[in-house]
Amino acid sequence: MAPRQSATSQTVYQLKITLKDAKPPIWRRVQVLNTATLQQLHHVIQQAMGWTDSHLHKFTIQGVEYGQPMPEYEFNVRNEAKVKLNQVVTGEKFKFLYAYDMGDSWDHEILVEKVLPREVNQRYPTCLTGKRACPPEDCGGVWGYAEFVAAIQNPNHPDHEDMLEWVGGHFDPNEFDVDEVNQQLSAIR
Repeated sequence: MAPRQSATSQTVYQLKITLKDAKPPIWRRVQVLNTATLQQLHHVIQQAMGWTDSHLHKFTIQGVEYGQPMPEYEFNVRNEAKVKLNQVVTGEKFKFLYAYDMGDSWDHEILVEKVLPREVNQRYPTCLTGKRACPPEDCGGVWGYAEFVAAIQNPNHPDHEDMLEWVGGHFDPNEFDVDEVNQQLSAIR
């Protein structure tokens, strides 16, 4: 059994979370403790990206799937709550996948950009930056999202009014607010 790490010996993983196949790219850069569980990272991804945690998810790390096991639905994955990042991440440049909403297939690539010393007065997790708004839930994946954006940006599109009404009247695909994300992340610290 590995020795217990003190707060000062913990390291921080700087992760870039990119929504795969989104054009233009949608991504977030976050920092999390190396001792965070995959379940905690799931919550960080949900908050940082802007998802609502309404669907199944899973991590795929070196061919092994992790998530919340649900044998009654034949969703057989290793329990993410029992696995810490430092047990599966090998270091900088390490990549793994996070899939959210198996129907819409929101696939994310997670890249470990840096392994850093923990800053004593910094609270983790934290979001450093990002680009573009999270797509609305249930819009049909990356391809449905592209159609949605085309519709809301063109007042002459036959679905323009319906799509705007569906999303609550306003949606800016370029909007991203790091302060709002960090406020959301503060709830899971």
